[in-house]
Amino acid sequence: MKKNMGTTDKTIRVLLAALIAVLYFTNVITGTLGIILLILAGVFVITSLVSFCPLLGFSSCPLKSKK
Repeated sequence: MKKNMGTTDKTIRVLLAALIAVLYFTNVITGTLGIILLILAGVFVITSLVSFCPLLGFSSCPLKSKK
């Protein structure tokens, strides 16, 4: 897998995942919506850890100069 996520993209995904988790575990979001958002948060964390998102469609990685 070719990495296609930059640092900013990964940071935003982790922060959103943390926010969703906090809202879920403090019962601000509940029910089916809460479970769906919690699964989405898990996907955000996993894609951030592997630096690859198959749905992204473009690379948010900074371009590396050729030497």
